[in-house]
Amino acid sequence: MCGIAGFYDRARPGDPAALERRAQAMGDAIAYRGPDSWAIWYDAEAGLGLAHRRLAIVDLTPTGAQPMVSADSRWVICYNGEVYNRDEVARCPELAGFAFRGTSDTEVILESVARRGIERTLTDINGMFAIALWDRQTRTLHLIRDRLGIKPIYFSSDERGIAFASELKALRAGGVRLETDPQSVGSFLRFAYVPAPYSIFRNVTKVMPGEIVSIAADGKVARRIYWSLGDIAAAGIADPFRGSDGEAEAELHNLLADAVAGQMMSDVPLGAFLSGGIDSSTVVALMVAAKRGPVRTFSIGFSDLGFDESQHARAVAEHLKTDHRDLMVTGEDALNVVPQLAEMYDEPFADSSQIPTHLISKLTREHVTVALTGDGGDEMFAGYNRYNLGQGIAGRLSRSPRALRQAAGALLDAMPGALVEAGVALLPARVRPPQPVDKLKKFAAVLPLDAEEAYRVLVSQNRDPSSLMFGKAEHDVPMPVLPSGADDCSVEQMQLCDQSTFLPDDILQKVDRASMAVSLEVRPPLLDHRVVSFAWRLPRAMRVRDGETKWLLRRVLDRYVPREMVSRPKMGFAIPLAAWLRGPLRPWAEDLLDPSRLSGGLLDAAPVRRLWDEHLSGRHNRAYALWTILMYEAWRRRWGAA
Repeated sequence: MCGIAGFYDRARPGDPAALERRAQAMGDAIAYRGPDSWAIWYDAEAGLGLAHRRLAIVDLTPTGAQPMVSADSRWVICYNGEVYNRDEVARCPELAGFAFRGTSDTEVILESVARRGIERTLTDINGMFAIALWDRQTRTLHLIRDRLGIKPIYFSSDERGIAFASELKALRAGGVRLETDPQSVGSFLRFAYVPAPYSIFRNVTKVMPGEIVSIAADGKVARRIYWSLGDIAAAGIADPFRGSDGEAEAELHNLLADAVAGQMMSDVPLGAFLSGGIDSSTVVALMVAAKRGPVRTFSIGFSDLGFDESQHARAVAEHLKTDHRDLMVTGEDALNVVPQLAEMYDEPFADSSQIPTHLISKLTREHVTVALTGDGGDEMFAGYNRYNLGQGIAGRLSRSPRALRQAAGALLDAMPGALVEAGVALLPARVRPPQPVDKLKKFAAVLPLDAEEAYRVLVSQNRDPSSLMFGKAEHDVPMPVLPSGADDCSVEQMQLCDQSTFLPDDILQKVDRASMAVSLEVRPPLLDHRVVSFAWRLPRAMRVRDGETKWLLRRVLDRYVPREMVSRPKMGFAIPLAAWLRGPLRPWAEDLLDPSRLSGGLLDAAPVRRLWDEHLSGRHNRAYALWTILMYEAWRRRWGAA
């Protein structure tokens, strides 16, 4: 894993010293992404500079160093990521007999492009990556992102040229003038992230998952998709898996086992995050089954935060006989991360699980350089509660008259929170849902709505961001629609929305920033593109059956771990945010919400303070809505944005 940055400045060619200084400044801004070594490369005549910060994982020798020039001198690559099938690609006929200088995946990508072209190379490689590829012959710069959007890449384009980087702070270091986009602020307040292709700045955009952005010598920018999740979903639904449950389980098991074994490739110490849930337990079980030596696992527990799942992780680790370490985290430990978040996330980001994600990354990095994770299991195999909701009672109620649903929603919303908590407390612990009041309120809100409206509410932290801002400012972010004509209220439609937006823009970026801040490479084998394609072929009953989510994935895990070890209500990687904002975080929040300093003129202090007062009084839980505002304010003060 690495950090990449660079520019193609057609207006100022011919000054090597200036190009070198600019490239080095951009690379230095993200040095923590690659602390092992650094290098720059420039083409003075073209006005192009590339910077690479290396976290050495495979081929630790100088033969794996970047930027790297192809053997024919035409191509230059600056690359962040890992390709797991390096040996397979290296054996293709066009590379037969080629004398590779080393064993890095970087060289295989580069020489495959030189001999077979970009598209054929991208079709064959299996991995996560953000690539900058310079064609010296045509003077074209190509920016490429992996299929699922695991690795980030931003770019800024104007009449003079372009600049790109793994993170925004490198663009700033490279002299790019950055201006906050009010519409992006509005979208952030809704989703808790800025949805791609937008960024928080007007003149910066994100390369999309599965996209190639090509910048020609005349300045023209061409964007094209080389791998489409929508097409994969449509193809899977059109050609569903027709075998038995047992045959589906066997095929999924083999695909996952191959993905996990392939992602264990490393020349440095490797381990895995283990929460004791379905996804991470499956990954760890398959790591053990791969028999590549002792498997090291890591978890954290929150002894004084009202919940602690570390004992579940420990039980799974003992059963699988891994070399396990867990860290008991206090509330103070977690609170100490909060002031670091604006530095770590140089674009506003407000998924509060960013805090425990950073803590587990920090613990893990003390022992290994690479960690596998279970990210993507919920989106691929229908693990979120909303999928069950979509095909269960909500799906049936959606056929009732809207007026009746509105009345039912109003009744549920009016139920006192204390009464809901008391009722849930009577349930057995193993089926007791976390945050029951929040879940009931959300269900009440979506009950009267159609499918697209309901999904937007389910993923919104603020249902009406414009009410918090001066002016109506929010990007129009359409939800992807299955071309198959499937019911908009279907589980499949929700999964496509989650995989296209929430997964790359929230989950994967959260993990990238939290882990790379401590120079840890994290790999998600459940997002192997072959697994994704197969998951879309599964009939719905193999994903959600009789109220059980991730039905088929659980059957794979049953081969290795007793069901009772992992059967419990879904918790998520949560922190007691509502209580913290009323308690230890209150002074920090009061300072950020000071009306005289709020937002530099974008946010309206009056409605923001109403949210704050309602939360402090205990009448309502406004923690998630407030967290988006607080994270924006902390970001704005750190980065000096307007």
